[in-house]
Amino acid sequence: MDEEYDVIVLGTGLKECILSGLLSVDGLKVLHMDRNDYYGGESTSLNLVQLWKRFRGDEKPPESLGSTKDYNVDMVPKFMMANGALVRVLIHTSVTKYLNFKAVDGSFVYNKGKIYKVPATDVEALKSTLMGLFEKRRARKLFIYVQDYDENDPKSHEGLDLNKVTTREVFAKYGLDDNTVDFIGHALALHTNDDYLDKPAIDTVKRMKLYADSLARFQGGSPYIYPQYGLGELPQGFARLSAVYGGTYMLNKPECKVEFDQNGKAYGVTSEGETAKCKKVVCDPSYLPDKVKKVGRVTRAICIMSHPITDTNNSDSVQIILPQKQLGRKSDMYVFCCSYSHNIAPEGKYIAFVSTEAETDRPEVELKPGMDLLGPVDETFFDIYDRYEPVNNSQKDSCFISTVNYDATTHFESTVQDVISMYRKITGKELDLSVDLSAASAAAEE
Repeated sequence: MDEEYDVIVLGTGLKECILSGLLSVDGLKVLHMDRNDYYGGESTSLNLVQLWKRFRGDEKPPESLGSTKDYNVDMVPKFMMANGALVRVLIHTSVTKYLNFKAVDGSFVYNKGKIYKVPATDVEALKSTLMGLFEKRRARKLFIYVQDYDENDPKSHEGLDLNKVTTREVFAKYGLDDNTVDFIGHALALHTNDDYLDKPAIDTVKRMKLYADSLARFQGGSPYIYPQYGLGELPQGFARLSAVYGGTYMLNKPECKVEFDQNGKAYGVTSEGETAKCKKVVCDPSYLPDKVKKVGRVTRAICIMSHPITDTNNSDSVQIILPQKQLGRKSDMYVFCCSYSHNIAPEGKYIAFVSTEAETDRPEVELKPGMDLLGPVDETFFDIYDRYEPVNNSQKDSCFISTVNYDATTHFESTVQDVISMYRKITGKELDLSVDLSAASAAAEE
């Protein structure tokens, strides 16, 4: 271990594994270490026995739930937008060859106590029961504008400079009511709060286009895809990639203490009496707790069920977004459900997560609106975990810490933006994600 590396990465969470892979592909000499004896960190995948051990201690899971090895329960379950940034990273690094994807059946939004399919195109807007007749027509006009919008073609802008005009002004131009704004902003553009309304509209229009393009990709009921056997395969896919390019992996390394010189700059990592030297350290917040601050908490319920969620057209896999205004909350709530169709549970079993940014210390009460949508549940586990972000100056101490632990969202868009931002800080260059998206489609349609 007494060698010198360009970068030492601590923790094998998904963010750290993606960065390790990207940096290895760039030709950097990477050492990747983890104090755990398994890949994935917080974003690991558990079988039934491991799930019970984590939440119920020495209790044994009931036999009625089926074989433990048929469960792959992701601790941070998130769907991928079919044309989104994570899929682009997977293609850019060829990690797609280690994974098989399958389209997700449904994408829904909660509105006035009911759930509705999220309409994303002009055709779907006219069919949707989410809006009245006149509102459908107004929404349809906006969707046509978004579909036709081309940044490089001024004719498609209809006199709007989206880099200056706010999203609120664009929505007002089309006369959309608050309910429509709510589902477009939160369930389609995937904003996590309403700050976007007073920011330039270009970001929201791009997000709406991404949703519609992703939806069209596999002609399914949603814009999302998910790996067969769950996300546990992802960190390992990037680990393999890093190894192919000469990266070194060491699991089960106790302590992993970052060493600093007299100027406070990281120069290596010590474990079991040996120090590996490096120019930069990349890690999750748990390895440098004095360089991060707590910024929030995620509260969630993990549920095992024997049926699909009601009113989702019997979807075997589905996302439901409950916008904050609908619940009188400060943050959105998310429901993720997946099943044997993606090989994460035995046949006839479904795994559902309900998650949100914690606003109280009572998850059972706080998560009730999402839990009520599930119907009868076989088993429920409640969990709260903290979110952190770094307070250090990475230019001075050469430590690059993932900006937050995983948020409450059930999609990957915010996670990958964190990775791209860290890549820029570490390397000083932009990550080129202009790739041939069809490279992932064969796997997704299998």
